[in-house]
Amino acid sequence: MTRPLRVAIVGSGPAGIYAADALLKSDAAQDPGVSIDIFERMPAPFGLIRYGVAPDHPRIKGIITALHQVLDKPQIRLFGNVDYPNDLTLDDLHQFYDAVVFATGANADRALDIPGVDLDGSYGAADFVFWYDGHPDVPRTWPLTARKVAVLGVGNVALDVARILAKTADELLPTEIPDNVYQGLKQNEAVEVHVFGRRGPAQAKFSPMELRELDHSPNIEVIVDPEDIDYDEGSIATRRANKQADMVASTLEKWAIRDVGDRPHRLHLHLFESPVEILGEDGQVVGLRTERTELDGTGNVRGTGVFRDWDVQSVYRAVGYYSEELAKLPFDVESGTVPHEAGRVEPATYVTGWIKRGPVGLIGHTKGDANETVASLLADHAAGLLPAPTQPEPEAVDAFLAERGVRYTTRDGWYRLDAHERALGEPQGRERVKVVPREGMLDASGA
Repeated sequence: MTRPLRVAIVGSGPAGIYAADALLKSDAAQDPGVSIDIFERMPAPFGLIRYGVAPDHPRIKGIITALHQVLDKPQIRLFGNVDYPNDLTLDDLHQFYDAVVFATGANADRALDIPGVDLDGSYGAADFVFWYDGHPDVPRTWPLTARKVAVLGVGNVALDVARILAKTADELLPTEIPDNVYQGLKQNEAVEVHVFGRRGPAQAKFSPMELRELDHSPNIEVIVDPEDIDYDEGSIATRRANKQADMVASTLEKWAIRDVGDRPHRLHLHLFESPVEILGEDGQVVGLRTERTELDGTGNVRGTGVFRDWDVQSVYRAVGYYSEELAKLPFDVESGTVPHEAGRVEPATYVTGWIKRGPVGLIGHTKGDANETVASLLADHAAGLLPAPTQPEPEAVDAFLAERGVRYTTRDGWYRLDAHERALGEPQGRERVKVVPREGMLDASGA
């Protein structure tokens, strides 16, 4: 091949950018090289790093610096505000590229099959996260009239949701939250937040650092019931084998034995409580019913037949993300993933990240995922299994999108938007203020 290997990556979150990085570090990047175009449905890159991480986590958002180092490579182009499959289809992509890698992540809430999930006041965590992160495709307001709130789940998303609900708006003002989010949080009436997990302290999926951060707010009193600290043989084995699980359990133990303080907002972490029904009256959430569980010796739990009703006026379901089905690709509804072999859906079509393995693991796990997928792609390339595109010239993509009337952003456009957001934050001493409306993002990008 006398021209560069042309690869399209759909999705500009960590999974997509790590795949680009793996390609650029491979032997294929030598002469004649690799040419990579990244397509992103949002006008700005970085996926859930921009729209899925709580705004008071600047350390996690610092990963954007590392992603930029890859995105800035001359072999990479960014096409933002381009939606698959509405703006271009899989057949379109194969016209321009030797291979296509889907790194579209997981943006929806996994379903929770209990009565009452459709009541007013029952929310998916992903929708709430998108609201407070300034996603352009969700409503600008959020109902925050509940004084007592339940959060279902014991992962980091549940912690983020609970923390945002329990903090004051002024605590979050120094972050990059848009003005509509600040104004909404100023109206938040929540004074009690209850987080529910069906298993014990050794099985909680919190990251130790994120858990400890709950206790840093001067306004949040974190409360753990001593009766929720329990271990069986399976739990002890988990603590011995997993340092993070041991650190989480130790933190919960310390909180369970300390005296309860007088901070104005209370955040209760409840373990061994399995949600069985969201209670309602006149279509509105008025409570949550849980069943007490107990350990069975293996680290798993079983129901005890003891039920309790909790007085809450809204429920946030943080039980996991779920990927959207992709046109022209097979899909496993149960796992919410695309079936694959080492990232290979078929020669010339690949997956990486959460659409490949499901929404599990930390951001760092995505690197190994990308390396495996890229290895499959390069093996197919070496074996001559990649059909040659009919229009491999880079400018053919620009012409195609222009003909379709797609108003797309570029890497330079992202930097213009980035500078604009930083300028908005500067008078207030803030790092940035996010632009929320899609048209506003496109205008600032010079799309």
